[in-house]
Amino acid sequence: MKQTILLARFFSTIFRPSYYPTVGMFILLSFTYLNLFPWVFKLWVLSLVFLFTFCMPALGTFIYRRLHKWSAQELRKRHKRAVPYIINICCYLCLMHVFHATHMPHFLMAIVGISLLIQCTCIVVNLWWKVSMHSAGSGGVIGALVAYAAIFGFNPVWWLSLAILVSGCVMTSRMVLRQHTLAQVLGGTLIGIACGIVGTILM
Repeated sequence: MKQTILLARFFSTIFRPSYYPTVGMFILLSFTYLNLFPWVFKLWVLSLVFLFTFCMPALGTFIYRRLHKWSAQELRKRHKRAVPYIINICCYLCLMHVFHATHMPHFLMAIVGISLLIQCTCIVVNLWWKVSMHSAGSGGVIGALVAYAAIFGFNPVWWLSLAILVSGCVMTSRMVLRQHTLAQVLGGTLIGIACGIVGTILM
């Protein structure tokens, strides 16, 4: 049982929602026509995405928590997470502005847009019913893969299989850690898939 909990914590940590934009960018820059860009440009894009979608939100949330002298556990309470959510959204919007100002390719902006759409949708849903953002993030990868496969005309079976396997592990880990119920992780995954497809098409 102890090993199961440790494995669940591992998956919850490795597959945090804040990592997905950077992973998505890496996949696009490595396995599509975007890999033609110089490695310096690709490294710059990945660094920029990691800075705005992970480092800055994490730093902002840490400062906010320290100012209120809250523990990390206290910040998990729903009524105390409004400001961290706002910090996240602001950082994502800033990144999209930077991408727009520097005329980044459409599909790179779409990755950030999908992540932002998932966050905003989950925040709204969480006002009435708790859903798993971890599961929504993994579901977003599945949805985006389906949409990108249709756009670029490639066979996504292997990537899709891997994404579904990872999503299943993430969902299971959240339930093992008793952070969410089966309905909450399934709801989060479905939201992620829908946002991934819609976001890719609309962005």
